[in-house]
Amino acid sequence: MWLLPALDHVSTLTARVYYRLTIAGSGVPLRGPALLVANHPNSLFDAAMVAAAARRPVRFLAKAPLFTDPKIGWLVRASGSIPVYRAVDDAASVHRNDEAFRAAYAVLAGGAAVGIFPEGISHDEPSLTRLKTGAARIALGAARLHGDLIPIIPIGLTLRGKEHFRSEALVQIGEPIAWADLAISGSGPAEVKDLTRRIEAALRSVTVNMERWEDAPLIEAAAAVYAAAMGEPPAPAQRVAALNEITAILKRLRQDENAEWEPLARDLSEHMRVLHALGLRPADLRSQPGMGQAVRWTVRQLAFFGLTGAMAAAGAAVFYLPHRITDAAVARLDATPDLRATSRTLGGAFFFGLWIIFLALAVGFAAGVAAGVATLFILPALALPTLAALDRWRGAWPVARRFLLLWKRADLRRDLAARQARIAERLHLLRQRISVVRGL
Repeated sequence: MWLLPALDHVSTLTARVYYRLTIAGSGVPLRGPALLVANHPNSLFDAAMVAAAARRPVRFLAKAPLFTDPKIGWLVRASGSIPVYRAVDDAASVHRNDEAFRAAYAVLAGGAAVGIFPEGISHDEPSLTRLKTGAARIALGAARLHGDLIPIIPIGLTLRGKEHFRSEALVQIGEPIAWADLAISGSGPAEVKDLTRRIEAALRSVTVNMERWEDAPLIEAAAAVYAAAMGEPPAPAQRVAALNEITAILKRLRQDENAEWEPLARDLSEHMRVLHALGLRPADLRSQPGMGQAVRWTVRQLAFFGLTGAMAAAGAAVFYLPHRITDAAVARLDATPDLRATSRTLGGAFFFGLWIIFLALAVGFAAGVAAGVATLFILPALALPTLAALDRWRGAWPVARRFLLLWKRADLRRDLAARQARIAERLHLLRQRISVVRGL
């Protein structure tokens, strides 16, 4: 378990390197026992994001085959994970799950945090899958044995393009689940079932749950247009809630075979198609940019590029080769979407590590041991600022292009804004009508 004391720090670095990560919500208790329950869309990366959100060491329950996997077994063992024996892996070993429960009880009794993914398996579904009862059984069993009510913290992982490097990721920490009444009444099948239902409800409140992936563009568009009409960008929790509400409305309309949403969906899709072709977003139509705003933005960008340009160019050149090798290696693996981020991260750590060692040795032979050692420390320190600078550079041109278009074409902005306002009003009326009829 040599990695466990530093697991949250390593996880935070890993998650923030691969994703543009946002952590939101009420927070995880920094001391004392806690059971962290999360959805499972992204293989081993999910544990890294939960640990990053926890800001403390977390002992995760993991399927037993991972402990002997030649590629990642060392990582699973080093992080202090607790093996779980599933019938789908080895039916003859399922009886050993009593060991897993005893280990989880002991960890919680010692005041540590335990992480579990109640879905039981990483997946690429658009919604939570059916939860297993393990999390509820651990919480109830620990309360029965040690007489303490363990906080159960739901953690939702919402990913946009989860396999893509530097895509957006949201980790939302929910409020602790209320279950004191169940701990008092017992730990039988009825209590386990009830607590599992509460865990599922809590996880659904911090995750986006769609009927099918094909609905995602329409639901995202409706949420973006509605948020733009409200005038303020929503907080992460509000955005998740809005996406789930729109999903629920769409589901109810389909169940009632109500086709009134179809013309609205067509108009919304056409509006978003036009905005996409122009490089615009719904929020860009809220106001006409002014010259003062443009000057201030340009000065800030020029100052940033002047300070970081040479460093970013050098970093991009130095790390180009291992980046391309990692891409090629992951492509050859043909991994499923829920495994690509994990594969890319492990492959990147391997190839970038080898590359840094190679360059340090080369510099050492050419310029002496001191220069080689300095290279070994300087190159990793160069990587993160390079990543941040490249992100900023990639985002600067679209922002500049949007500003110039809106500034030069005030008439176009007014027309698009008026159409968007009409669509937002139709969305609002539909939302009100469905809410009144169905009690949303």
